[in-house]
Amino acid sequence: MAVMPMFPLGSVLFPHMPLPLRVFEPRYLALLRDILPDEPAEFGVPLIERGSEVGGGDVRAAIGTIARVGQLDSAGQAVLMIAQGDRRIRITEWLDDAPYPRAVVEDLPEPPWKEELAPLLDHAERVVRRVLHKAEEVGQEVRWPSDVGLDEDPAAAAWQLAAIAPLGPLDQLDLLRSESVARLLARTVELTEEAEVLYE
Repeated sequence: MAVMPMFPLGSVLFPHMPLPLRVFEPRYLALLRDILPDEPAEFGVPLIERGSEVGGGDVRAAIGTIARVGQLDSAGQAVLMIAQGDRRIRITEWLDDAPYPRAVVEDLPEPPWKEELAPLLDHAERVVRRVLHKAEEVGQEVRWPSDVGLDEDPAAAAWQLAAIAPLGPLDQLDLLRSESVARLLARTVELTEEAEVLYE
């Protein structure tokens, strides 16, 4: 268990995925000032399931991902940052939001990769790229192009496929909760195929 500064967002951060942020709110600038002396500089990213984080009253997911600060550009009025999703956490208790959101968290175990999952990984990749390509063909704006590269490590690639699939945040949260790579890949295929009808 550890107390972690938190940056709730309206999107899901997956392990092994980049997180570009434009930080301008005073409380999150304070968060950055507090964590940057640490190595690595980390904060938690949970999904805002309902409501708006601005002004409070939001409902935050009980699972999230640790982000590690990478590139920083503080030349302008806001700090431009690229962080990297590292590992999943469970939030066991929210603390006072002053001076910025904080929570007691515990690391979730990393689901082990098994070589017999390689065919399922290949199938999931074909499905996700196919549906992304269909979305591009009909002019649907997608966050990730159908030819985006994946990590050579298969366990990392499984998380990346879940992240690039054209799904809504609640479906992505369902994927983030996966306790095995087999479940992660199977649900990625299932949810992506359900979304495919939107691009027919």
